[in-house]
Amino acid sequence: MTTTSTIPDATALALEALITPTAQGIASRILSKTGGGSLTLFAFDAGQGLTEHTAPFDALVMVLSGHLVLTVGGVEIVAKPGTIVRMPAGVPHAVDAPEPSRMLLTMLRMP
Repeated sequence: MTTTSTIPDATALALEALITPTAQGIASRILSKTGGGSLTLFAFDAGQGLTEHTAPFDALVMVLSGHLVLTVGGVEIVAKPGTIVRMPAGVPHAVDAPEPSRMLLTMLRMP
């Protein structure tokens, strides 16, 4: 299995240092990607987000800072730092950041 990574092996890294927020925008960085899934770091400025979409596999959002309002299957969830939300495959979901926020997104692909 091929692994793509943008971070060095066997090194402790501060998540805050791995991405530079974009004023009035969204920044993202893939930290690791394999055939089984990917791990992506996102930084949202206040008022930014991802419009409603679906994915063919489960995704997990871990909020690192700020807070996010996730809409999953029409249900609104307020997620704060230290929380995790599973977004099931095939279910429409969206992400809104009312304040500058960071999240770690894990995509779990089917084998």
